Amino acid sequence: MILPLGDAPNPRGIPFITYALILANCAVYLLVTLPLSVQAPDPNDPALWEYVRLVTGILPAGVPVEEILSHISAYDLFVFQYGFRPAAPVVVTLFSAMFLHAGFLHLFGNMLFLWIYGDNVETRLGRLPFLFWYLATGVAATLFHTLFASTSPLPLIGASGAISGVLGFYFVWFPRNTVRLLFVFFPFFMNVFMVPARIVLGLYLLADNLLPFLITRGTGRGVAYGAHIGGFLAGLLVAWLRNRREVTGRPPEYRPVSAAAESGETPAQSLARAIARGDFATAAQVYFTLAPDQTRRVLQPEDSLALADWLQQNGHPRAALTAYRRHLRDYPEGPGAAEAHVGAGSVQLNSLGLVTQAHHHFLDALDLDPSSETAARARAGLDAIAARQKFQIGRPRG
Repeated sequence: MILPLGDAPNPRGIPFITYALILANCAVYLLVTLPLSVQAPDPNDPALWEYVRLVTGILPAGVPVEEILSHISAYDLFVFQYGFRPAAPVVVTLFSAMFLHAGFLHLFGNMLFLWIYGDNVETRLGRLPFLFWYLATGVAATLFHTLFASTSPLPLIGASGAISGVLGFYFVWFPRNTVRLLFVFFPFFMNVFMVPARIVLGLYLLADNLLPFLITRGTGRGVAYGAHIGGFLAGLLVAWLRNRREVTGRPPEYRPVSAAAESGETPAQSLARAIARGDFATAAQVYFTLAPDQTRRVLQPEDSLALADWLQQNGHPRAALTAYRRHLRDYPEGPGAAEAHVGAGSVQLNSLGLVTQAHHHFLDALDLDPSSETAARARAGLDAIAARQKFQIGRPRG
């Protein structure tokens, strides 16, 4: 058995939406699932006989109706009505199905994954956007499942499609995080290992879902592998698109205005002149007036880095972060790349409170064989992050 116990690093603050979703799912289980599971269905409920006809068509011929009725609970009918049935889709069930679970282990597994992976994604997205994309990727997961089971009358329930969407975000944004896994081969072996998130989530997608999906030809045989895959892919796509927007976006303090060009100069020429005379305030205004594509390699690496450093030192953290990201877009492994990673990490850690993103930038800086000064800054950042974590984060010490 392999059981995830946690991840590192963890963000600052309380992930309110993550906890609210866990609470909502648990409340539905305690207030709806458990009571209805021990209640007999109402024999006058029309849904009961529709459900019996469905079950009769699935079971081997000759099973008495009385025996079928003896195994049906009120919760079975509730799931039949509020789970999502591909053959009889109802819009509201796209959402209600996300909060219904087949049993305690189904609920526990989903909530454990949401608890481990949700906080970092919520911090990166923001609370309300996280809630929106949680629900949206859950809907996408259900619709993807429906592509391969459009005639199925069986209800689909569970939060795993939406949580797979969270995992897709996590895979793109936090591949260098580590996941604490408990390995148990009782009674011979039991130990905890720290495994890179990219490996854990890669195996989740490929071994736990894609391979069984292909083997069962999309039917799943009781497990909605298609929903897991669809949710994961939806999260991947949205995370990738948001990465692009973070590089191309304009910081709020630099609204588009007409750049004051000198003697008919183009904005790019005005930018170069401002940088040359050390007028970074004007340079920043001109730089962010340019369309994002116009900023590609418009500055030499040393000037690009100097502008980002000036923005950081003069109280413009979000603008500085955008400038560092654009530097890394233009010179991903070139001059100043390690310094840009350290600069971006410092902004995220010290000014924006984005601990996990900072962690990735510091690690990326060390991968680029930086100068001793830059390496020392990266290690200092990693040490500051590790000191705040609940358990030790492994990292290179070279």
